[in-house]
Amino acid sequence: MTLEIITDDSLSGVRHGFFTRAGGASSGIYEGLNCGTGSQDQDGIVAINRQRVAEAMGVESDGLRGVHQVHSADVIVVDGPSAEKPKADAIVTATKGVALSILTADCQPVLFADQEAGVIGAAHAGWKGAKDGVLENTVDAMVELGARVKNIVAVIGPSISQRAYEVGPEFFDAFVDEDESAARFFAQGAGDRMQFDLPAFGLAKLREAGVTQTSWTRHCTYSDPERFYSYRRSVHQKEADYGRLISVITL
Repeated sequence: MTLEIITDDSLSGVRHGFFTRAGGASSGIYEGLNCGTGSQDQDGIVAINRQRVAEAMGVESDGLRGVHQVHSADVIVVDGPSAEKPKADAIVTATKGVALSILTADCQPVLFADQEAGVIGAAHAGWKGAKDGVLENTVDAMVELGARVKNIVAVIGPSISQRAYEVGPEFFDAFVDEDESAARFFAQGAGDRMQFDLPAFGLAKLREAGVTQTSWTRHCTYSDPERFYSYRRSVHQKEADYGRLISVITL
């Protein structure tokens, strides 16, 4: 089976892709292209999957740079191939031949590019990271490398959609207590449950950072098990673990 790579026209001048689970070597609950080294899948199988992604992106395996994601707002700058994965949730570069990668399973994978300046970025933005500023910090790090905010394009890939993201009142309060206008990202669910619109929140954060060229691919990870892994779906189905999707961008 061949790899399935979702792309966005606004990033057409830069090699990039939001990979689905198609075309991978993993089996069982990980069936497909599980690229999560932190999963309980076989290390050798995950390595095969990641090698397939590197080849699709035209880089060597050590040119597929990533981070040890911890739901933070931290960003690192890289300038070459390395197997090192420092703790952070976003990564930027102005170096050709380096592919920036992010792993997700409901959280937002966000790919950035200022094609004119030759600066790219990738961010893992769950609710906590997005709330704490990981998207704004990624933009700032790109600007430090020579990007101009007005030229940055940012695309949010497959993420959990509002209809699938049920939260409790304490979650709602944490957002609204900090910013009353955040209520617009919630819809009333059953009883005291609310439904949170993570992609809309991400898009708003990007626009607050001055990025006007933004979009979401409009794929819901929870609702499409054939194409996407989902942490929340795995919990609801009482599975022991879950696979991780990979999103990549390279100059």
